[in-house]
Amino acid sequence: MTRLPSNLSMRPRQRGMALPVMLIILVVMMVTSIYMLRSTHSAALTTGNLAYDATMSRAADYGLHAGFQWLSNTAATNKAALNASDAAHGYEDKLAKPDVHDRDFWNNQVTVTDPDNNQIDYVVHRLCLVDGAYDDPANHCMETAANTSPLGNVVALGDSLAADAPQFAGTPQVHYVITARIHGARGGNVINQLIVLIGA
Repeated sequence: MTRLPSNLSMRPRQRGMALPVMLIILVVMMVTSIYMLRSTHSAALTTGNLAYDATMSRAADYGLHAGFQWLSNTAATNKAALNASDAAHGYEDKLAKPDVHDRDFWNNQVTVTDPDNNQIDYVVHRLCLVDGAYDDPANHCMETAANTSPLGNVVALGDSLAADAPQFAGTPQVHYVITARIHGARGGNVINQLIVLIGA
């Protein structure tokens, strides 16, 4: 009868535990890498969308600027013209429908093209209930009284040191809202608004 060497008979039998553990680790690593790739892709899409939205918002601001230029020039040259609507310049002397998603809100819109060939629509509304002069008893307009408090400053709030600056201390400031929108190439739309106060 042959005896095995003692060092061989005492060696423990292999049970194969390393293979299942390695397979589980491999599966975990594969699932983690898939989620990491999806997360990277989502982050890239989000960053691209935010950059696109910021670019469209800047383009819409071009329409706000165009509307403000017209309103500022009209107020400086013929303020009485602001008591009546001017369809050719996208101006309404009242705001009957304040919902920017309403089709009637954009009646008489003006379309301008910015240097990047974006088409921007804008409208200008005076924040009044009816047509006519702001101080008509039948009309109710959003107004702000001129603030003449100096607060220790050399110049009162709302005043200017310019020699040709208008003085509105005795009259209220009427509110106007300029709204601009742009339709993006990817189906995204941006609408920006600007509130302007002009002395009556």
